[in-house]
Amino acid sequence: MKLTPGKLAGLKSVSNARGVIAAAAMDQRGSLQKSIAKERGTPATGQDLETFKTLVTDVLCQHASAILLDPEYGLPASKQRHGKGLLLAYEKTGYDAQTAGRLPDLLDVWSVRRLKEAGADCIKILLYYTPFEKAAINDLKQAWIERIGDECLAHDIPFFLEFVGYDAEGGNEKTVEYAKKKPSIVAGAMKEFSKARYNVDVLKVEVPIVMDFVAGTKANNGGPSAYTRAEALQLFRDAEAVTEKPYIYLSAGVSNPVFIETLALAGESGTKFNGVLCGRATWKDGIAVYAKQGEAAFRTWLETTGVENINNVNKALEAASPWFLKFGVKSVEELG
Repeated sequence: MKLTPGKLAGLKSVSNARGVIAAAAMDQRGSLQKSIAKERGTPATGQDLETFKTLVTDVLCQHASAILLDPEYGLPASKQRHGKGLLLAYEKTGYDAQTAGRLPDLLDVWSVRRLKEAGADCIKILLYYTPFEKAAINDLKQAWIERIGDECLAHDIPFFLEFVGYDAEGGNEKTVEYAKKKPSIVAGAMKEFSKARYNVDVLKVEVPIVMDFVAGTKANNGGPSAYTRAEALQLFRDAEAVTEKPYIYLSAGVSNPVFIETLALAGESGTKFNGVLCGRATWKDGIAVYAKQGEAAFRTWLETTGVENINNVNKALEAASPWFLKFGVKSVEELG
């Protein structure tokens, strides 16, 4: 694997001094709007999203290596990131619910060129993906990623691909049955999109287990299990074995304590993960504060609980490895 000058610069801009990606994620749109509205009891506006994102960015970027935002509501927030790196999302929020297979779509008036002009150091795409979906559907998704990868290559900017698994048979993803399928779903996606044809630079992945179903963990709390602790540790290693690319973990909406326990398990497994793009595990519990008490109260919450949450993540990232090690060098300077 080789890095072009633009891709190298982009990766450096979103990493901390160790070469670990310790980034915050604030590109939620539809789900955030619904959550604010639910807590407040009245509809949330576009201005609510801009304000919420700006507050999160202003406070948490002081403790993160970068921020992930969307160009629809996040550009005002991007001006408050304290010089940290910027990833911009390129996909529409959610997926096409009218057709089978959770098909994605790109934002209508944006391109990689325009995102880069708006200040992006890296491009992020979210794809709902399972290797067990119908071949015709996955073929559409794979071609879609090929086009985006080529676009990022043409504009010499890093391509972060986030994939979220699901049950192709329509099962509930919060069950022990899905937890047993998840390792092969995660590893299968990592293997597929590590292929050179996609031009992906960093994989943003789910952990290959569901913490609620790992026996003996605090998250499991004596409930039903899908795997022992030893089996869970091996599943982390099995997922890593399918790729040589840098990869980082997403928090997938779990609580801060569960995400910290998850990262501790990843560290215990000995895998060389390269950081996180962590969103809701740091700021989710502040939604009710913003919705019911307003901006000032939310800022206070962020400056206390929010900062505590992200510092918990940063401490857990001591177990992460620099991404440049995946390129066979011992320092980022060796790459150019």
